[in-house]
Amino acid sequence: MIYVSKEKAEFFGNDDKSGFQYPIFDKDLDLSIIKINGRSPKVGYQTNTECKELLYIMTGSGILEVKGKEEKIKFKSGDVILLDKNECYAFEGEFEACVPCTPAWTSEQHKYVD
Repeated sequence: MIYVSKEKAEFFGNDDKSGFQYPIFDKDLDLSIIKINGRSPKVGYQTNTECKELLYIMTGSGILEVKGKEEKIKFKSGDVILLDKNECYAFEGEFEACVPCTPAWTSEQHKYVD
């Protein structure tokens, strides 16, 4: 068993995204709480080359845009989004989400693309 109190969570943030990374030190799974305010990323798209990201929308709402697809997905509190590895996406809105990733997320896996 691993227990991590909120006080041990590591804050991260920039203009469009902030949150807390919970240090569970497990290579197969991790967890973050993210807040999006506006568009993330500001331009282009983002992708993860190694992990799947599951978002449970805790509060708020937004739009998910997947590169190469015309449909934009509107989501709200209580919805779940599964992003597969190498999927290029962008968010727009104001929301907070609980995001477990498998395998565990690292900054080296996270890429920005046009």
